[in-house]
Amino acid sequence: MSDREQYIEKAKAKIDEWNAEIDKMKAKVEEADADARIEYQKQLDEARKQRDEAEAKLKEMREASDDAWTDMKAGFDRAWDSISGAFNNAMSRFR
Repeated sequence: MSDREQYIEKAKAKIDEWNAEIDKMKAKVEEADADARIEYQKQLDEARKQRDEAEAKLKEMREASDDAWTDMKAGFDRAWDSISGAFNNAMSRFR
């Protein structure tokens, strides 16, 4: 497996983890009282937004030519750090 394939698989695995966390959050939203539900729903929406952004970036990586891979990887790393931080921030409000 190439470095590129490993990198993409690692990112996909992280997104899969996030999907599982979103499912857990969804259950908490449904169990929460009305006041908490509003705030939880905002956090859930934010987490979904970050996950969708990560999936879009991952799609770009998959579709990049071999020549563009190196340049895209650096940009993806920066974007991933930002997206990951925002996702974790949204998740921390649920704990």
